[in-house]
Amino acid sequence: MRRYLALPLLLLTVGLASVSARASTLTTPSFIIDIEEHCGEGSVGCDNVSYVGTSKKTGKRIKLRGKSLHTLCADGITPCRFLGYEFRNGATRYQVQEDGTLVIMQGKKVLVEETGEWD
Repeated sequence: MRRYLALPLLLLTVGLASVSARASTLTTPSFIIDIEEHCGEGSVGCDNVSYVGTSKKTGKRIKLRGKSLHTLCADGITPCRFLGYEFRNGATRYQVQEDGTLVIMQGKKVLVEETGEWD
């Protein structure tokens, strides 16, 4: 009987391991930003990405959910080259680009644009 109970637990453990989180930290002159992808291993695009931004000046934090950004392949559907991430908080859009640039915008107005280093 124990053999039959172990198999579902093993399958559950293997299934959870395949949905691993990938994390990165971007440090800019004004912010420390923790990015974590909550998608399956090997997935090209991810619509479940978390952003935790901490102001170096005030210590205040903001938590957001967003998605990864990619160019499209020749078929116009398949994601190709990774560009970065996008997060929204009402009318404010946060973009964290692959090269380490943070851009925070309200509509077309740029509120913050600074480049940092990925850890």
